[in-house]
Parts: sequence; C-alpha cells; structure tokens
Amino acid sequence: MAADRVGAPPRAWQRMLSGRRLDLLDPSPLDIEISDIAHGLARVARWNGQTRGEHAFSVAQHSLLVEALFCDLVPAPSADARLAALLHDAPEYVIGDMISPFKSVMGGSYKDCELRLQRAIHLRFSLPPEPAATLRKEIKRADQIAAYFEATLLAGFSTAEATEFFGRPRGFNADRFDFTPRSVTSAQNAFLKRFSAIEKSRHQVPAPVIG
Repeated sequence: MAADRVGAPPRAWQRMLSGRRLDLLDPSPLDIEISDIAHGLARVARWNGQTRGEHAFSVAQHSLLVEALFCDLVPAPSADARLAALLHDAPEYVIGDMISPFKSVMGGSYKDCELRLQRAIHLRFSLPPEPAATLRKEIKRADQIAAYFEATLLAGFSTAEATEFFGRPRGFNADRFDFTPRSVTSAQNAFLKRFSAIEKSRHQVPAPVIG
C-alpha cells in the first residue's frame, strides 16, 4: 500500500463493511452508517472484556442500557434526546472503548478524535453537533448509573469501589434492566431495533387537533 512507503503519510482512515471510508482526522457525516455503528459497537467489549458471562458485555448493550436509564431519569424526553443518549458512545465503533485510566494517560489527543467523530455522527442523524449542557448532564448521569451497576454486577468491583468512582444510584432497581451479556448478533440486532424505533418516532407527524 502507498502508506507503507518511506515518507508516505500514515493512513488515518478505516474501511467500513458498508464500503464507506471514514477519515479519523476529518470524518464526514456522509461516511457514517448506522449499520457500521451497530456492527462495531456490538463487537467492542466494555471493561476491556473483564466481565462475567459467556459473552462480553458490549458497548451496544451499554448504549441500550444508558438510553433506558435516561428515559427513567428524564420525564417524557424527546425522540432527539433519546437518540443522543443511544449514540452517546457511538465513536467507539471506530476507536474502541478505552478504559478511563488509559484515557487519562492519552490525554487530549484521544478526546479530540472522539469529539470529531461524535460531531460527525450527530450531523449524520440530524442532531445538533453539540448537545445542550442540560442534555449532556442528563446523559452523563445515566452513563454513571449504568457504569455503577455494570461494575458491581459484571466487572468485579466492590460496592465501595463503584460508589467512589461512579456514585451510588438512588431509586434505581437493577432488576428492572438487562445486564445479561448477549451474543454479538443479539446485541447488534437489539441496537438496530431500538435505533429504528426512535427514528420512526422522530419522523411521525402529529395528529391534527379536532374540535
């Protein structure tokens, strides 16, 4: 390949199964497909794969969990807000799920790449490039609750450790949510099904008011 030649610039794009070529330095919304996102997230393991169960607990499952928790936290959230919650970790379909300690080591370069991808993903699905501060806070809270339960139920954290790093959620019963690690195919299909349901609600025309 040309990029292997001495002096050639390093390759900064990834070929997707959809046929798209996504440039990590300048990601275009036109090169982003939900099929690629679902495929990738279902194959990325949370907690570097250090979880109990026959299968890894994937980022696709985590995304579904966060969206479900978000809907519990926020009264009657809009379809756009639900989609933002579902896609909150979507860049990881390209860059993987780096654990927090490694993110700290990597510093700003990782966050810059993640932010470019997140903006492109949001534009691809007609969401604001930058979510409002309130929405970011609500999604982050749902993310922390998910992390606490994943840590204690799947990743071997003690309650004290999980409380220190994620805060102990109040008023949430873990039994109401699905923490069973699923197969890649199951997680991928569930993510696509939820995305389709949200998209359908986003494009529904309100019924006319009669009377």
